[in-house]
Amino acid sequence: MEMTMRRLAWQNGKSGMKNYVSMILSLAFTVMIFLNFQVMVYSDLLVSLGEKNQEYVEMIIQALSVVLGFFMVFFIGYATNVFLARRKKEIGIYVFMGLSNQKIAKLYMLEMCMVGIITLAAGMGFGILMTRLFQMILLAMSDISLDIGFSFTWQPLAVTAAFYLAVYLLFVVRGYVNIIRSSVLSLLSAQRQNEYVRQARAVLIIRSLLGIGLLAAGYYTAVKEGGQEVLRNVLLAVILVVAGIYFLFGGLFPLLFQSLARRKRFLYCRERNLWVNQIVFRMKKNYRVYAVVCVLMTCSVTALAAAFAMKGRYEGMVHFRNTYTYQLLSVLPDLEEKAVRAIEQDNGIALRTKIEMLTLADSEVSAGGKTCTLLSYSQLRRLAKEAGLEFACKEPGSREVVEIEHMYLMSFYTKRSGIPVDLLGKRFLQVQAVNEPYLGYLQEMMSFYLVSDAAYRELEPLGQKLYAYNYRIKDTKNYKASLEALGALVSQDADHYTARIVTGPDAGSDMEWVKILYSLGVFLFMVFITASGSILFMKLYNDAFEEQSRYAVLQKIGCSARALRRSAGKELLASYALPFLVMAVSAYFSVHALEKVMFENLMGILFVSIGVIFVFLVCCYLLSLWVYLKNARIVNL
Repeated sequence: MEMTMRRLAWQNGKSGMKNYVSMILSLAFTVMIFLNFQVMVYSDLLVSLGEKNQEYVEMIIQALSVVLGFFMVFFIGYATNVFLARRKKEIGIYVFMGLSNQKIAKLYMLEMCMVGIITLAAGMGFGILMTRLFQMILLAMSDISLDIGFSFTWQPLAVTAAFYLAVYLLFVVRGYVNIIRSSVLSLLSAQRQNEYVRQARAVLIIRSLLGIGLLAAGYYTAVKEGGQEVLRNVLLAVILVVAGIYFLFGGLFPLLFQSLARRKRFLYCRERNLWVNQIVFRMKKNYRVYAVVCVLMTCSVTALAAAFAMKGRYEGMVHFRNTYTYQLLSVLPDLEEKAVRAIEQDNGIALRTKIEMLTLADSEVSAGGKTCTLLSYSQLRRLAKEAGLEFACKEPGSREVVEIEHMYLMSFYTKRSGIPVDLLGKRFLQVQAVNEPYLGYLQEMMSFYLVSDAAYRELEPLGQKLYAYNYRIKDTKNYKASLEALGALVSQDADHYTARIVTGPDAGSDMEWVKILYSLGVFLFMVFITASGSILFMKLYNDAFEEQSRYAVLQKIGCSARALRRSAGKELLASYALPFLVMAVSAYFSVHALEKVMFENLMGILFVSIGVIFVFLVCCYLLSLWVYLKNARIVNL
């Protein structure tokens, strides 16, 4: 009997393999991605980046692995549930062959275990084959030159297999228990059991209002400016938007189509009765799926925008640090010519600037943190002109300041104006913040405020004057040649205090991890979009079998195949269009919020990513429609 059950499970698996193809391919894809992430962690590839960069990259990959892990749990659970519903009626027939629920459940488990083993083998096999290509693409996108060798250890395989099997078997056991507890009638009518929600109009109205209200609150919270509370606002916005999308698909859209179905003049025009009611029914059972797909697509756009923002900020920070090669900070006002002679012994000077500044004691400045330094408006404008830098600062009022900040990778402090600043007991108001590299690397070491010339003269007797001498050489690779000569000018004596700052062409080497993060963001965009298309495709693939009898009846009563094809096309179009439209709106606010913390213009990336998703979904729609028409057995295809 044991051999018979295994043989029967094997025969069922072979004969029904076409039902499992989309499931196997989708799950194998997730296994392959998860495996390649683990290979990155356990390989020696990242050692060449340096200890600090390696630590950051491994931390990021582990965080993304957790995200992928949660996604795999959902995806595996969803796929097994869909195909359990698809197989229930078929395996329920075995009741009439004298098999008990326990034996039917065992048959299901054997069949699913075979599919699981095939999926794991396919995913890990392709993952091993694609490992080197994955790493090459990742490093090429990151613009990092490293030697890639094929070194493979058992740890990535063990972690991937253990995680996948644990999650997969959990849902298989769940299906096993489900079958044991099912009645004969529920097994035979499983294809007619769906995810119903109560469709009372009052309930739908409440859900609609909740969805609109939560989304509006989430969008507002996401773009709201603030100080330290911005991080809290971002987390709150994510919760509100996800909940709002759920209620939108569970309330507003069913209410909308249900209202259209009640308008007879609309319903009985142009064969709309063939598809409007069906969309209402489809919204009843699939609204959770649409909500999840919408959230996934929104995450994909956000991930891509974050990737490009990271790349832009990295390039900006490297450019920022390389504004000057040498900088001298001194109490001496006449050090310029000595510094020029020292540099010109071995290098030509491409740019030179000088500026006077006023340093204030930290205890007398409310900004705190780094040493606070004041710059006068006219002197900074002159320096910007000499350095060829943009000067977009308007002259501050007598009690106003402009913060001259360094370039952050990101900042959750998005409020840039209206901030009170106390300088030597006098209250000023910050009206603007700019991050042009007027003082290069010095701006990362000190806190600079731009004040009017009159305010500078007023505070001048209360502070310590310093002079910054800034130089950029023609051949930055030869920067070490002038170090010894410039070193002779350095002094710790209070009357001759002079400090030196040197910035070489490798100024961004401690931020190589950001470039890896950029490529991972692009990769996540592709993963989430592929997952979204796979989820919709699997759901519609399964729905097609459920609709065979309905289309058979419609054809028998005289509906043409052409009319049925148009009806099916509009049904499936709604399944793809509604999540896409909600995603486009949500992604706008998500990317706009990202712009504020990253200080980058990302609208171009938003429109490109939405365009890419649109093209991908169109391809998925056309493929789904072709498969749907075939599986639903609509004649004259």
